[in-house]
Amino acid sequence: MEMSSLQQRGNGISHAIHFSEYLLVAHPGVDLHNKILGEQEYFSMHYLERTAIKMKPHIELASFQAREEMEPTLIRWMHRIISQQQAFSCTLNNFSGFPPDTLYLRIPEPQAIKRIAAELEQLNDYVTTNNCPAIRINTKPMVSVAKKLTESNYLRAMLDFSQRSFHEIFEVNELLLLRRSHAFDGYKQVNKFVLQPV
Repeated sequence: MEMSSLQQRGNGISHAIHFSEYLLVAHPGVDLHNKILGEQEYFSMHYLERTAIKMKPHIELASFQAREEMEPTLIRWMHRIISQQQAFSCTLNNFSGFPPDTLYLRIPEPQAIKRIAAELEQLNDYVTTNNCPAIRINTKPMVSVAKKLTESNYLRAMLDFSQRSFHEIFEVNELLLLRRSHAFDGYKQVNKFVLQPV
């Protein structure tokens, strides 16, 4: 998501409103995290292209932009929504791609992720009435292995990774809210939301 600002005019003076960028994500456990990093390293070594993955492996449920002073209210509302949702198992099964430049691990049964993400649409009125863009719900949950690839590396990697096997299941017991101030900043965790035990 790109950094956004909005120009507002009042009394003939132009003011830029700065939006922070937020992601709601699920992170795999340490062992699976390391296994995914191994796949990213395999890609980098074999295709001599540093991937655009600058974050820990994660599943993005939703993203949005908001002014930082809105954060306490958003966190309260997100806590109410997410704390009512149940923990769930998530399966990562083999590789696929988004032409022309993204290689990812598939989530063959994303219903639990989509259900939680859809509940966040309740926040849209608050976000949009505060002159912020609408929340973007991730309709294709996955774990990125490599992004922003050249077309030739994408095609070669798809042939290679379609022959590779990957199958792991992990439990999602919590979701993390991450924030960054601008596109060149790293994301930092601002809150953790615990799901109901099954």
